[in-house]
Amino acid sequence: MASKKILRRPQPESLAGWGQKLPPLLRRLYAARGVTSDEQLSYTLKHLASPMSLQGIDRAVELLAEAIGQQERVLVLGDFDADGATSTAVAMLGLSMLGLQSIDFRVPSRFADGYGLTPGIIERLRDEGELPDLMVTVDNGISAIEGVRVARELGVKVVVTDHHLAGEELPDADAIVNPNQPGCPFLSKNAAGVGVMFYVLTALRKHLRETGRLPQPEPNLGSLLDLVALGTVADVVPLDHNNRIFVEQGLRRIRQGEARPGILALLEVAGRDHTAISSTDLGFVVGPRLNAAGRLDDMSIGIACLLADSPDEARRLARELDTFNRERRTIEKDMKAQAQDLLASMSLDLEGLPWGLALFDLDWHQGVIGILAARIREQTHRPTIAFAPDDNGEDIKGSARSIPGLHIRDVLAAVDSRHPGMMKKFGGHAMAAGMTLAKADLDAFSAAFDQAVRDTLCAEDLEAAITTDGPLGPDELSLDTAALLKRAGPWGQHFPEPLFDGEFRVVSQRIVGENHLKLVLQPVDGGGIVDGIAFNTGPEVPDYTRTGARVVYKPDANTFRGRTNLQLLVDYLEPL
Repeated sequence: MASKKILRRPQPESLAGWGQKLPPLLRRLYAARGVTSDEQLSYTLKHLASPMSLQGIDRAVELLAEAIGQQERVLVLGDFDADGATSTAVAMLGLSMLGLQSIDFRVPSRFADGYGLTPGIIERLRDEGELPDLMVTVDNGISAIEGVRVARELGVKVVVTDHHLAGEELPDADAIVNPNQPGCPFLSKNAAGVGVMFYVLTALRKHLRETGRLPQPEPNLGSLLDLVALGTVADVVPLDHNNRIFVEQGLRRIRQGEARPGILALLEVAGRDHTAISSTDLGFVVGPRLNAAGRLDDMSIGIACLLADSPDEARRLARELDTFNRERRTIEKDMKAQAQDLLASMSLDLEGLPWGLALFDLDWHQGVIGILAARIREQTHRPTIAFAPDDNGEDIKGSARSIPGLHIRDVLAAVDSRHPGMMKKFGGHAMAAGMTLAKADLDAFSAAFDQAVRDTLCAEDLEAAITTDGPLGPDELSLDTAALLKRAGPWGQHFPEPLFDGEFRVVSQRIVGENHLKLVLQPVDGGGIVDGIAFNTGPEVPDYTRTGARVVYKPDANTFRGRTNLQLLVDYLEPL
């Protein structure tokens, strides 16, 4: 494991006024994550921000209500990731529940179309005689200047629902609902695309109810919250209070077995018990299997799984997605090995590497470069862009992943302002982005990207750090604590799952499964023996039995042969 600084999350000076009924450990953890009132820990739907403060929602509702009233043909244009897939499913199911009969969806091909609503998609719909009356984009559209223009020229009304950051120019759509568009007063700027679409549906239901046009019995949009939770977690948006409500409500439905058959089937093929899942399972178990379809083939398969009403059909599609995910892992493993060779050719150590990494290989797969960039970012603690060839043979497509303190889209905007036209298109978030450029411009872009990163960061920002919640006392190092923390979520981006650190005597250690380090630990300040496991350490590790170790860990319950014991999931360890 590469060396990291271990930092401890600061605690507020006072915890007065809230959380009096909470266990002291939970109160401390919540306070360190910015909680200042009991209301911020209430995850009932009444605490959701009102959809009516979303700019443009009135016009979007008007157009959708008109489409229902006149039974227009509506096409949902999705995206090829998990947020796009869940957004598409929510739009399809929700609009059908609210009375729309003629509705279908399209998902751009990552390989043939690229991202979002492009002129080519509209022109293909025209050529196929499939132009809709109204198009609704989900999880995309805010940068589709030309696509929206062509659609409207051909008589298609366009409602954009998105959450990505807006560029200098907005598309000339009939309505735009995006909390991150200029001037939007909506409180939760962190909503995922699926959350934005869910809000549009709730506003539409309110309008139909007030005008006496709501189908009876009244549709329960809450039945879509499992999808909203999945898309929110899988897109790694910050879990502010609003998003935690979405996730917690969705998790409750899944645990009760009231989720879409497709979500239950994806958990089943992964060997997870739906009655005991957490937000981590959505992010690391369900999300990757859903994403694998869009990475390697066609996200329509993933959407079909989410839309399936039959458990048998859902299982069939979930097994297909699981196969894609296994293939994705194999491709990623090979690409990572190639990336390691590229890094080695640049420098023998981290100090000699560029501050901003731009890596390319002719054999890399467009669908996996985002994961590859994330893996290299984790290893080097540098903002990383992985490029793969575009299908036209002249361009390359890049997927970027950032580090804390660097807004990757802003860095790309700085590159674009200094070198206009070098990037043919780009967009994204603070932590992830994508771009296209000519292969011939890669060297110039790499230098410009590295310089823009150097202009933004200082050397200390490149030192990898891991932030913990400090130590657990001997009485807290227990199965009860593991269960308490699992129930206390949902944890996620910007509301991180608790991590603890402490000094341990290492009673024994051994490699299991070729790459994992199995440990028997005892706290140096007293306490009993406890098991630990560090995954993917590789076979070569120090002999911690001689030195002891400082360990960063999460307490977890491990069941083996019918017995459940405390096990520490080790994120990081170093010799004492």
